[in-house]
Amino acid sequence: MSSRTLPLLFINLGGEMLYILDQRLRAQNIPADKAKKVMNDIITTMFNKKFLEELFKPQELYSKKALRTVFDRLAHASIMRLNQASMDKLYDLMTMAFKYQVLLCPRPKDILLISFNHMDAIKDFVKDTPSILSQVDETYQQLIEMYTTLCSGEFQLIRQTLLIFFQDMHIRVSALCCLLLCFPLCQVSIFLKDKVQNSNGRFVLPTSGPVPYGTQVPGLIRMFSCTGEEVTRLQFNNGGNYTAALREGSFEIFRDRVTKLGTNMYSVSRPVETHMSGTSKNSAQHTKVNTAPNPLAKEELNLLAKLMGGLEVPKSGNADNGFRVNLFNTDEEEEEALISRPGDLSYGVINIQATKDQQVNAELAKIMGEFTESGEQSPSSSSKGDDLLAMMDGL
Repeated sequence: MSSRTLPLLFINLGGEMLYILDQRLRAQNIPADKAKKVMNDIITTMFNKKFLEELFKPQELYSKKALRTVFDRLAHASIMRLNQASMDKLYDLMTMAFKYQVLLCPRPKDILLISFNHMDAIKDFVKDTPSILSQVDETYQQLIEMYTTLCSGEFQLIRQTLLIFFQDMHIRVSALCCLLLCFPLCQVSIFLKDKVQNSNGRFVLPTSGPVPYGTQVPGLIRMFSCTGEEVTRLQFNNGGNYTAALREGSFEIFRDRVTKLGTNMYSVSRPVETHMSGTSKNSAQHTKVNTAPNPLAKEELNLLAKLMGGLEVPKSGNADNGFRVNLFNTDEEEEEALISRPGDLSYGVINIQATKDQQVNAELAKIMGEFTESGEQSPSSSSKGDDLLAMMDGL
C-alpha cells in the first residue's frame, strides 16, 4: 500500500464532483452568479491550505465512509444543498468515473496526467478569480514536487493501492441511483450509453488504441543468439487494434496532457437517465451492510478529524439565498430513489461487533475505551466520535 495515494484520490474525485455539479447547475438554469459562487466556494474549500497540509502528509488510505463524509461536507460548502439521494448519486458518478480512468491508464504514471487534467479543468473554473487561482497553483506545485520524481515502481504501487480501494464492490444498482456507500459496480447510464460498461455494472476494457508511451505495439517476437544478434522474428495476432503512442503527456502546469482521461465527459450534451429498474430495486433493498469490526476505526476518526479540522466551510450570510440541486430529472425520481435506499445504512456510525471471540472482545473493548478516555483533555471532549460529529456540525 502506498502512503502517497490519498492526495491523488481526493483531487481526482473532487474534480469529477465539480464536473457533475457544473453540469447540473447549468441544466437546472441556476442563475450565473449563484452557480459561480457555488463552484468558487467548493474549490476554495477543497484547496484550503490547512486542509491540503493534512492531506499531503504520507498516510494510508482509510475507509470509503471516511472519504464519503469529507465529500459530503465539501459538496455543501456553499449555498447549494443536495438531499441524500442526490448526494448518493453524485458520489456514485464520481467514484465510477475515476475507477474507469484508473483501469484505462496505459502506464501507472499516467495517473498523474489524469490528476493534471482535473487540475487544468478546475483552474479554468476559477480563471477569473485570482485569489482562488493562487490556491490551485500552489496545489500544482505540491503535486509536481511530490510525484514527478517518483519512479515507475512507486506509481505502480499507487495504482495498485487505488485498485484495492475500488475492488470487491459488487453491489448492482440501476442507472445512476446509488443506494449504498460502497458501489463501484453499480451501473451508470452515461457509461452504458458509451458502451464502456455492461448491464451488470462491470467495465468493458478496450482492446485497441495507443500502447503505453515508450513501448512497442504487440505482435512481434524477436529471438536473439547468445551473442546478442537477432536471429529470427515471429509475428502473431495481438487480438486488437493497437497503435504506437506519438508523444508523452506533459507534467508541467497547464500543458498538453495528450491523454483525455480525466477531462470533462459531461461537457457533451446528452440526456440523463435516472429511472430504476425493478430488478435493481429489489437487489438494492436486500443488500446487507458489512458490519464486521473495523480495526482502523480509531485511526479513521483521527484522520477525518484532522481533515475536517482544516476544512473551513464558509458560512452563508443569508439562508434565503440557498437553493437545492437535484441530480435527477424530477423530484419524484429523487424521492423514489430515497425511499428505495436501504434504511439501515448510516454513514456517520461505525458498528463494532464485540460478542463472539474473547480476544477480539478485549481488543475492541480497548479501542472503545480509548474513545471515551479524556486524559488531559477538557471535560467537554468526551470521545473522538463525539468531537468529530460536533466539529462537523459546527462547520
